[in-house]
Amino acid sequence: MRSSKLTLFEALVAETAACRRCPAMCGRRAVLSELNGNLDARVMFIGEAPGRQGGDRTRIPFSGDQSGRNFGRYLASINVGREETFITNSALCNPRHAGTDANRKPTTVEVANCAGFLRRQLELIEPAVVVTLGAVALAALKAIQYHQFSLRENAGSVLRWGGRLLVPLYHPSPQVLASHRREAAQLADYRAIARALRDNS
Repeated sequence: MRSSKLTLFEALVAETAACRRCPAMCGRRAVLSELNGNLDARVMFIGEAPGRQGGDRTRIPFSGDQSGRNFGRYLASINVGREETFITNSALCNPRHAGTDANRKPTTVEVANCAGFLRRQLELIEPAVVVTLGAVALAALKAIQYHQFSLRENAGSVLRWGGRLLVPLYHPSPQVLASHRREAAQLADYRAIARALRDNS
């Protein structure tokens, strides 16, 4: 079973590497490989897109920049190691402004172009708990199974979605910490992941 899952995952990795659906991202590499995490993970994190100084450079989602450091700190607060998780993004390539090094949000079309890849990752990993990091990731799930959840109403809640438990969280970026969700609130939100994992133990 493990070998067949690995074979399917390797085929998906190869397919994403060859994808040219988004003109603005042609020439950039999809951040999807064995570095994303455990194929048997009970919890799967979905971010927005790889950051230029983070996942796009390191090839590991949420690593190498301040968002990654914040994420690691929040995971540690609930005693969850990265090796227990699978981490991906709603858009697998880094969307940055043409001719600059500045990150930007992926467009709705770019996220839609990756929706099939996200669905297949969910089907392959089969996590009991799905955690979205930010509004873009939460909205991306609508293409897989429609929902009406929002960060404003549902951040830090344990919800039912797609036959799994869903925990919507804010993105761990410094900008979000400064303007939308402070450290103490983020740490409290992550405790919902621990509750969800206990509910599925």
